[in-house]
Amino acid sequence: MPAAKTIGIFAKPNAPAAIRLVPELLAWLAVRGITVRLDDVAATYAGINAGLQRADVPDGCDLAIVLGGDGTLLSAARAVAGRPIPLLAVNLGGLGFLTSIPIGDLFPELERALTGEYHLTRRNLLHVAVRREGRVIAEYEALNDVVIAKSSIARIVDLEVWAGDTFVCEYKADGLIVSTPTGSTAYSLAAGGPIIFPTVAAVCITPICPHTLTNRPLIIPSDMPIRVLNHMKEDEDSFLTVDGQVGGALNPIDIVECTASKSEVLLVQAPEKTFFDVLRQKLKWGER
Repeated sequence: MPAAKTIGIFAKPNAPAAIRLVPELLAWLAVRGITVRLDDVAATYAGINAGLQRADVPDGCDLAIVLGGDGTLLSAARAVAGRPIPLLAVNLGGLGFLTSIPIGDLFPELERALTGEYHLTRRNLLHVAVRREGRVIAEYEALNDVVIAKSSIARIVDLEVWAGDTFVCEYKADGLIVSTPTGSTAYSLAAGGPIIFPTVAAVCITPICPHTLTNRPLIIPSDMPIRVLNHMKEDEDSFLTVDGQVGGALNPIDIVECTASKSEVLLVQAPEKTFFDVLRQKLKWGER
């Protein structure tokens, strides 16, 4: 990979560690002649008024630094929008499966980045389209997952699911998760889904508290399109959420289509840390 000359910085709001870290980071980059592009939050931490909307930060960048947690990374990934810009994600606290680089490793990893010595992991995305009366009304790119659930308390959804041209079943449940391997350690895991190695070409369909207890998580090939038909009644409502951050209400008979995206996200990974190291650390699995 070429050496980084322009770096974007995304920061989590209300993060005391970022308030201390951003000025130090900017000084470190300035000494090395690196141009920076800051989102509004990072600019506030730096005490300047020249922050950018997150969607504009990646323009012209060779690398992006994410200071926060997995939520901040998911937002940054949408901003990068499939461009080949590696994300160096620094965990400022919390669980953080994706932001696996600790604060203490930020500057050593940046040293490697500035010389082009990236250690990258590639994460596939899901392309999500909402079709209403034959017309696509909304499209999204999901790094983690797609969730369809009721927006009312104590209600269930009624969803018909197809994989390719094959009918799977009709789920009556609190909701349904369609997860990428990256998202398998997020909501899907909490709902009883399996952990999937990040590079496996698969998608997991996980029902949330299904009415039929034999409805279990289902792993299918990532090149098999998934269609979810919303069978809610006119006086009932359901909601689509992508990566826990964006989405919208669904009408009865709306169709949610999930297909393998043509885009991917590039994450900078510490060279000595594997996916299994992250699992042991984050999930408190036994050490040798």
